[in-house]
Amino acid sequence: MSAVGFTGGTLDRADRLRHDPDALAAAMRDPAARVLDLSPDGVPMVTDGRLGWSAMPAGEVALLGLDGGRPRFAALAWAGEGVPFRSPTLMAALASLREGEAATYAAARSLIQWHGRHGFCGNCGHATAPFRAGWGRTCPQCRAEHFPRVDPVVIMLAEHEDRVLLGRQRSWPAGRYSALAGFLEPGESIEEAVAREVAEETGVRVADVRYVASQPWPFPHAQLMIACVARAEGDAITLDEHELEDAIWVPRQAVAEALANEGGAFVPPPPYAIARTLLERWAAA
Repeated sequence: MSAVGFTGGTLDRADRLRHDPDALAAAMRDPAARVLDLSPDGVPMVTDGRLGWSAMPAGEVALLGLDGGRPRFAALAWAGEGVPFRSPTLMAALASLREGEAATYAAARSLIQWHGRHGFCGNCGHATAPFRAGWGRTCPQCRAEHFPRVDPVVIMLAEHEDRVLLGRQRSWPAGRYSALAGFLEPGESIEEAVAREVAEETGVRVADVRYVASQPWPFPHAQLMIACVARAEGDAITLDEHELEDAIWVPRQAVAEALANEGGAFVPPPPYAIARTLLERWAAA
């Protein structure tokens, strides 16, 4: 069973350096300091399953952490404007990364994109500047401090009589089905969000929500995927065609066959997606 994608990062995030300008400056001058090597469209350079690193640039950078004491940074120049957030080239690169490497990429991409969207103060509109080693932006006009935020998303399987409910979106590759998902709304618990999203998208009512795992997800921006399984009270589907193209119930054996690349009812999500983890764990239960 595969590990949860985008987890298992090995960098020491070195929070102490974020609060020590002199130590941070020394880290940036360190001959061993490197910046994450990204193409103009945000694809990581990968060799033998590992991320590529380049010499420090002249522009603004954010500290990702320390790798065995060696400083690692992300350049803030690339903000992803107009770039497809999941191109085939990027997906192939992510699929080739060793366990833990994708976690570093996810942190870097999320942080870079956050800076690209927060160049101006949300309080007074004045231009902001990075501080705390790139883990915040400050406004010189009103002194407001802004920090990266993570959006929580529930992603879930509804089960009924040894079958699982899967959906597909029109933009996905042909044949692909996956777990249902949606953003938590203000004033809502995880359990309530799971029940609401499943009901809204498929008309299926669920109860007994069980937490399974979580995953950082950098597409299109920083999200935390909260994976759950819930018991469906019935199997009648009323599809919300604004959200989904289709939804189907799939027996456990058919899920296992799809995960084993034996064809069948659907094409499963890629290994780095937590939807894959959900399906693997459900099929093995």
